[in-house]
Parts: sequence; structure tokens; C-alpha cells
Amino acid sequence: MSETDVDSTENASDFIRDVIREDVDAGRHATIVTRFPPEPNGYLHIGHAKSMCLNFGVASDFGGRCHLRFDDTNPVKEELEYIDSIQEDVRWLGFDWGEHLYYASDNFEQLCAWAEHLITEGKAYVDDLSAEEMREYRGTLTEPGKPSPFRDRTAEENLDLFRRMSSGEFEDGARVLRAKIDMASGNINLRDPVLYRILNADHPRTGDAWHIYPTYDFAHGQSDSIEGVTHSLCTLEFADHRPLYDWLIENLPVDATPRQYEFSRLNLTYTVLSKRLLMQLVTEGHVKGWDDPRMPTLSGLRRRGIPAAAIRDFAGLIGVTKSNSTVDMALLDHCTRDLLNKSAPRRMGVLRPLKVVIENFPEGKVEMIEAQNHPQDPDAGTRQVPFTRELYVEQEDFMEEPPRKFFRLSPGREVRLRYAYFVTCQEIIKDAAGKVTELRCTYDPETKGGNSPDGRKVKATLHWVSATEGVPAEVRLYDHLFKEEEPGANGNFLDDLNPESLTALNAYLEPVLADAAAGDTVQFERQGYFCADPDTSIDAPVFNRTVALRDSWAKAKKK
Repeated sequence: MSETDVDSTENASDFIRDVIREDVDAGRHATIVTRFPPEPNGYLHIGHAKSMCLNFGVASDFGGRCHLRFDDTNPVKEELEYIDSIQEDVRWLGFDWGEHLYYASDNFEQLCAWAEHLITEGKAYVDDLSAEEMREYRGTLTEPGKPSPFRDRTAEENLDLFRRMSSGEFEDGARVLRAKIDMASGNINLRDPVLYRILNADHPRTGDAWHIYPTYDFAHGQSDSIEGVTHSLCTLEFADHRPLYDWLIENLPVDATPRQYEFSRLNLTYTVLSKRLLMQLVTEGHVKGWDDPRMPTLSGLRRRGIPAAAIRDFAGLIGVTKSNSTVDMALLDHCTRDLLNKSAPRRMGVLRPLKVVIENFPEGKVEMIEAQNHPQDPDAGTRQVPFTRELYVEQEDFMEEPPRKFFRLSPGREVRLRYAYFVTCQEIIKDAAGKVTELRCTYDPETKGGNSPDGRKVKATLHWVSATEGVPAEVRLYDHLFKEEEPGANGNFLDDLNPESLTALNAYLEPVLADAAAGDTVQFERQGYFCADPDTSIDAPVFNRTVALRDSWAKAKKK
């Protein structure tokens, strides 16, 4: 883990760190080794970030190391694209595995040899039952299973069949290798679980070399052992698998005996954190790819402009516990807003333009106005913004018949234009349908810089952009992908998709933003934080709203 890029977790405390601290104090391990083990069958999401921060974090805390390992045991669903994207995401989040990059497929020879060891010891057998028959024989949570009719094959017969499976003699699903444990166990995972299955499919790394592939349960713990992992940290759904994890470690001639510990997975409001469901959103076209800014994937969050440090802060705030809970999405927004408020330069952008003509400002004149880059950071300096006769302001900043507490533009009212002048609305121009299309105003040249020499006050300050010098842009406003806090709670999760999760606006931005590089984040004054998007399909800059200015999480905490 990079010391320069990643926030210190030195003072972090949770039950997992307590376990590791006890092991260190007792001298059980010379070096603490953890691993982050994604399956390369999709893009990482923010739930993986919680696991990543924990595994790399505790390794760093105790002077150890964290491995990046791809548990690539299912070639039907795995692609090199996912392997590449996962490595990019881990680096972006600020973590470094150094030379410790591993793949479960690196261990296929050893895993196969260990499978044969179990066969020769009478602890594994080849089963001819179909998947449906196996489910029937397995029993239920309240009834024990019953032995397969093939359970008592001799070790010699099992070894012969297993090697023929490996050579590609049989079709997919024709046979499996199962551990021989206990069909009456109260834990269904110990009722002779499958260790190997036939898959005549090419693997992204090993090609057509293999016709059988280990299950996740068989490959995972043994890969931990091969790598010398000391603490195998998993989410709670693997708690029932731990007895099998331990049984395999105890019954194989492994060199190391890692221990598995479980923590609660992340559940987040207004989204889904299941790779299967996220894959469905992508393949069915409900979103525009894995990196759609509405997606909870790390690539989507990055494209939206969420800083990696905000995700690390978020992971630290939610903590590590043994009980499942759902976290409010507003907490992630709060972490993002807190960071960007300190770092994002300020710019002006008008999202829903309404033209303003300053009638007493000379035609053709361009006056450069000095504007602060960051009002809380004098060292950020200033920039020059063009002020012209024709400007744009926000449509919502004008009302023809304003209510009592509306202090922005209205007929006869004077307001301040940010950094520039006081202006007064003199006339309203409407189209044939009665829609306001233009405001005719005058400005006071004595109020340059937004201050009045005679001390008169105005109650509103508006942002603006030159209509002739400004840059046309597409600004995309993102809302929750789902309209319900718990998508799918009452049926199909797709029924809860938010039809207003994306709004594209034809906006005008100050000229300096024409050269913004993809990923640059700024605050549009009075609007929120926005990030330049890499989309080049339109002939204009594209900006994504990262988060609005209002902090609902902070207000909720205060209440």
C-alpha cells in the first residue's frame, strides 16, 4: 500500500484488527499476510472497496502485505477485460500489491494433485448424479441428505474416472468430484460438496489445457495456503463455508494453515451491489456500460468524479462489524463533498440559460473580470472571466412575479453578478407562447468587483456566463439509479429503476473549461461539483455532476 497515496489507518480498531493484534502479541505469525481475491467475472463495485480497504489496511497496520489474487476458476464467466479493469481499480483506490499478484489458475496443477490425494485417502469420490439429482439427495435445512449410489466407489475407480474427466473424455456436467464428509451434517456445505466439475471451455489464461475446474470452495482456501495467507477475510455469506474451508486445510498436505474470518458486507441505499444484477443492467442496456456514472462500480464512481480518498474515508466511517446493515448513500456524498470542498477549483456554469442583455454596456466590448479560484484558499490564485453585453443566467434566478422571500432577478430589482457588477432588470422579452426568452437590464459601472461605493446592499448574488465568449457544453445531472431505497424489495428490481436518473442539459460554461481534461473536477458555483467526462461522441465538453452542494447527511446527523 502506498504511504503517500493512502490515508493512515494506524489508529483504526475493529474486531478483525483485535484478532490480528492478539495473534501478533502471541507470536503466532512472523508476518501478517492478507489477500484481496476478486473473481474476474465483472467490474468491481463499492462493496469490493470495503473489502479492499480492510485487507490492504490491516496488512499495512501490522507491517505485513496484501496479495491481489484472481480467483479465476470459472472460465465461462471470466474475461481478460475484467482482470485489467480490476487491477486499474485497485491502483486507483490507492493500493499496491507489489510483486504479489496471483491467480488461482497458477495452482491448477497443485489443486489437481491435492484432489487425487483426497481420492487416494478415501475422502473424495466421482459422482454421476445429475445436478438436479444431487440437490434431491442433499436434503434440506431440516432433513439430512442421503448418500449417492456412487459414494462407495473404490479409490482406484475414482482415480481412473477423475483422470478421464481431466483428459476431456466426458461432456460438461456428466460427472463431478465430491468430498466425502457427512451427508447428515447440519451444515449443508459439508454434505459431500463438489470439488471439481467438467467444463470443456477455454480459460482466459490457460486456454484449452484443462477440461475440469475446481470450485471456488476448493480453490480458495488452498490458494490461501500456497501463498502463506495468515488471515483470510471474507464477508458473512461465507461463514457457513468456514467448516469446509477448515476441513480441506486439515485433510490436505498443505504447508500453511490460514484462518478465515467473516465481516458484514456493504449494503447501500438506492442501488444494488450484486455483480449478477449489475451485469443484467449492462447487458440489457438499462445503463451505458460498467462505467456509467449511475453505477456503483468503481469505474462508474471514478467517471462520475468521486475521489478515491472519499471512498476510503467512506469505508473507514462505516467500519467493520459482524452484523449486516444498510448504509445511506448520503454518507458517500458527504465524504465526497467534504473532500471536494477543499480541493475543487471554483468555476461558473449556467445549466439552464436565460439570456440577459446589458443595454448600457458597449456592444462588442469584452471586459476581463478577476475571479477567485477558491475563496477559502488564497494560494489558489485568480482567473480572468470575460464579461460582455450579452450574458446567461439561470432560468430559476428570475421570476416575473416573485414571492415575498425571492430576492433574485425580477422587474425593477437590483442584484449582484458574481465578481462583476450590480445589474437591474428593466424589461422582459417573451415569445409568442408567453415564455420569457430574454431580460433587458442595465448595470452600474461604479460597482465593479460586486461592491457599491455608496454602500447600498443587494440581497442576491448570481453566477453568470458570457453568451458570446462562453463555451456550449452538455452537463449531465445524475440521480439515484433506483427510486426505492431497497430495489427489488417488493418484486423485480428493474421495476424500481428511476426514469429520471439522468438529465442532460445544454449549458454554457466559462471559457477556461473548454480545455478541461477528462477527470478534472470543479465546483460550478451555486450548483455543485462536476467532473469532465471522457465522452467524445458530441462536439462539446461534457461534464457530469458528481454531487450537489447540499449535504443531507450532515443535516441528518445534526438533527
